[in-house]
Amino acid sequence: MLKYLALSTGLSLGLIFGVSAGAVAAEDAPKVIHAGAMVDVETGQVLRDRVILIEAGLISAIEPKATIDETRFPDNAELIDLSNMTVLPGLSDSHVHLTSDASVHGYKRLTVSTPRAAITGVVNAEKTLMAGFTTVRNLGAPGFADIDLMNAIEAGDIPGPHMIPAGRSIGITGGHCDNNLLPFEYEAKAGGVADGPWAVRAKVRENNKYGAKVIKFCGTGGVLSKGTKIGAQQFSFEEMKAIVEEAHLLGLKVAVHAHGAEGIETAIRAGVDSVEHASLISDEGLRMAKRKGTYLSMDIYVSDYILSEGEAAGILEESLAKERVVGKAQREKFQAAARAGVNLAFGSDAGVYPHGQNGRQFAYMVDWGLTPMKAIQAATIGNAKLFGITKDRGSLSVGKRADIIAVDGDPMDDIRALEDVDFVMKDGVVYKRD
Repeated sequence: MLKYLALSTGLSLGLIFGVSAGAVAAEDAPKVIHAGAMVDVETGQVLRDRVILIEAGLISAIEPKATIDETRFPDNAELIDLSNMTVLPGLSDSHVHLTSDASVHGYKRLTVSTPRAAITGVVNAEKTLMAGFTTVRNLGAPGFADIDLMNAIEAGDIPGPHMIPAGRSIGITGGHCDNNLLPFEYEAKAGGVADGPWAVRAKVRENNKYGAKVIKFCGTGGVLSKGTKIGAQQFSFEEMKAIVEEAHLLGLKVAVHAHGAEGIETAIRAGVDSVEHASLISDEGLRMAKRKGTYLSMDIYVSDYILSEGEAAGILEESLAKERVVGKAQREKFQAAARAGVNLAFGSDAGVYPHGQNGRQFAYMVDWGLTPMKAIQAATIGNAKLFGITKDRGSLSVGKRADIIAVDGDPMDDIRALEDVDFVMKDGVVYKRD
């Protein structure tokens, strides 16, 4: 981990910013960042020459360099010179699977134990953080492995992003989120399978018991599940309503996996907080989502990976055929949602494709209807609103956690700059500087 030259009260701020980094200083020391350009996602503006003071992992001041009073800085503060870079809030992803390996799909997944998945999660957590994603919502993992992963990160045992884990995804017997790969004799059933309103309430309570911070259920068939139809609704309205009511009683938000129009509309009526994928959402579904403030988390990059690399990774031909149908349709629905002004989250479904490549989604969001600023807002302040964490994260604001990234170039001019993040800070600790 690189350290930077400590500030000296005997130097003027202008001279300090001319000194190159290199000296070792305490990791928990206050820090001063000189941002050549700073993206203010709350106002949608790019501000020039800003100074950010960080103390105890929090942003304590943001001011123009021209007006800053350097005598306010603690004697032991460290300088981080990003004067030639664009500085942004740490990015977030509303839909990842850190314990999943993108090269292991279909029947290959039967060889992966829960402990092995947890080890994979350790590797992928670091990749995700180094890609500039300082907060992620992990929507489903075997054996509550994502919750243990979150705990290890929070304890400082391993590097990784802030996590909002779902634990085990809830699904119907034989549906998406069940294990449909083995014949009857094996009696294989995924841990989150439940049928009926009281049974699904019990699953919500179980997830909460073991530390889930969000509830995820499967409201329609899926692309990567054997024997399910993309558009077919899973769970009745009564079951969906029971899931949402129970989760909200426990203070948990709800994400629904849903491709088909009818399942999406039913889930929105039931009160879900976000719809994942939303590939075949109807015009009525878009109107409902806008009226209720429901977020759509549409993974419009992942189709390229599934169709180009999926067969080698073990994705079944049945699934590839479904993706050929749904991929283009999802992008067109994303464009319609953008035009309609529906809340759009940044959600990549990383784990289906390699972790650390989350930023590739930005270019697709811009190509299909968002401005670069709106795409960045989706991955920062927008996701923070969905997650319910705007008090702590989502923007560069005084009092919030110092989750900060920087890139060469101007993402407003070329959004692909966010595919190669050069500087990563989380909670005031520098994890990467290229």
